[in-house]
Order: sequence, then structure tokens, then C-alpha cells
Amino acid sequence: MTAARKIIIDTDPGQDDAVAILLALGSHELDVLGLTAVAGNVPLRLTEKNARKICELAGRPDIKVFAGAIHPLMRPLVTAEEVHGESGLNGPRLPEPTMPLQAQHAVDFIVETLMRDDGVSVTLCALGPLTNIALALIREPRIAPRIREIVLMGGGFFEGGNVTPAAEFNIHVDPHAADIVFKAGIPIVMMPLDVTHKVLTSASRIEAIRKLDSKVGHAVAAMLEFFERFDEEKYGTDGGPLHDPCVIAYLLKPELFEGRNCNVVVETTSELTMGMTVVDWWGVTKRPKNALVMRDIDAEGFFALLVERLARLPS
Repeated sequence: MTAARKIIIDTDPGQDDAVAILLALGSHELDVLGLTAVAGNVPLRLTEKNARKICELAGRPDIKVFAGAIHPLMRPLVTAEEVHGESGLNGPRLPEPTMPLQAQHAVDFIVETLMRDDGVSVTLCALGPLTNIALALIREPRIAPRIREIVLMGGGFFEGGNVTPAAEFNIHVDPHAADIVFKAGIPIVMMPLDVTHKVLTSASRIEAIRKLDSKVGHAVAAMLEFFERFDEEKYGTDGGPLHDPCVIAYLLKPELFEGRNCNVVVETTSELTMGMTVVDWWGVTKRPKNALVMRDIDAEGFFALLVERLARLPS
């Protein structure tokens, strides 16, 4: 049997982060070494709590959760309560977590884990702003060649942005951190809005999750019904885009996705386009390719995988 892939999930839950975490915890192919929380969708005091709520919902209080950066490297924190609700996990009523928050800082946990002898086998799954990962690279540059891969949700190119005309939320919140990560020489797989906007939480897809008739199924259905309302009004679609689970789905079934290797540069100087991911899709600059950028996804295959793995979690 192939050994489970070791991952650290860096996250700012967020309903879509929560679904991504549940997808990972329902998949034996993945060994979740820990969750590192970052400020993003809501402030850090809520993201670290929400991460623990989701672990307990999945019946996995053994998963270690670490609190990380409280704000971006150089800019004031921007949050998204208008999308996720004041708690970040509006929708279901989840109990306050009883599992402890780890005393160690998230950045220290990332560095320590990667500097172990087996560190080269660890994949970083980035579901929020890249502050924690950038701080880890600043603190200990030797971790860069020891990271197997960074798979991240962030950016957009043909689709543009979702918080400004040019910038997607995760990159916009901390563009300077994203700039550090994309320049670090680490293998990167990028899930931009161009992919995630093709994965819509339609009524029939939410109903399939609810029909699992489990604690997880009912909670996820409630999360998605709350989460989708903002984007349905914004885009006029049947359902909202389910961004972050694309990161985990790629690790489980990369054949669901199509993309190409490109050069990606993050804009950090212009206020008009701050946080824009400049993707050289057509190779016109001849700059070195530094990311595998996804553009297409088999949405039906994605939701089939999601329902299957959620069904594995405790009822």
C-alpha cells in the first residue's frame, strides 16, 4: 500500500476551508500533520477556533491546531465577514471546541516539521493568505528545498479578481507574502478563480450532501447554503464557487484538473492592481515558469469525490 501523503493545511476557516479540511480528514491517502491557522476570512482568534470546531465535527480531536499570523506582513488585515458571517462559519450551530489549541506558534511548527529528516516529503496546502508560509521562509530559508510542493487556492487570470477587478481575496489580503512564496523556487500548484468558479454548490449538489444524513452532511449543507448566498447574488449563478476544497481534491485526484506551467508574478506596488496574479499563460515574457496554474476542472467528478469522502466521516 502506498504511504499516505503528509500534509500541513494552512487555513483561515471560512466555510469552504471547513469543507476542504473535512475532505482531507475523510481521505486515508492523506496524513494531516497539523492545521496552521492564519488571519484572513475572519481574525485569527476565530480562524483557530473554527479549525478546532471542524476537527471535532470530523471526530478528529487528535489533529493538532496551531495559531499563526495575526495580520499580513505589511498591510492592514482585510476580512470577509460579509461572505462568511461574523463567526466565519455561519450556517450550522457548531459547539465551542474542547480540544486544546497548541502552545507552539504555527510558523515554528511549519519550520520544525520541515527541518526534520523526513521534511522533504511534506506538502503545504494553503487555503488562505500566505502569511504563515512566507514568515516560515523568512525565518528559516533552508525549508524551501525541503517542501515537496505547495498547493494553494489563490489568484485569477482570465477570471480577474473577486475583491478588486484585479485581485482574488487570499492574494489581496497579503500580496507581499504571496510574492515571497512565488519567488521561493518551490514547486507550486495554483488553484485560481478560473477553476473554483466552475465548482458551484448548486441545490442538487447540496442536497446530495444533506442526504448523507450524518452530522457532517447536515453541517456542510448548512454551511454551503449560507456561504453561497453572497456569490449567487453577486454572480447570478445557481450556487456559489467552492474554492478551497479544490486544493485537497487535486492531491486526491489530479486527473480532475487541467492546466499548464506558467510564470506567475504578484503585484505589490500599484494600489489599483495590488495583489494581482500576473499569469503568463501564453509564455510571452520568457520568464521562468514557477507554477502549475489550473484552468479547468471536472466539476461532477469533484462533487462525486467530495460526497464519497464526507460519507466516510463519523455519523
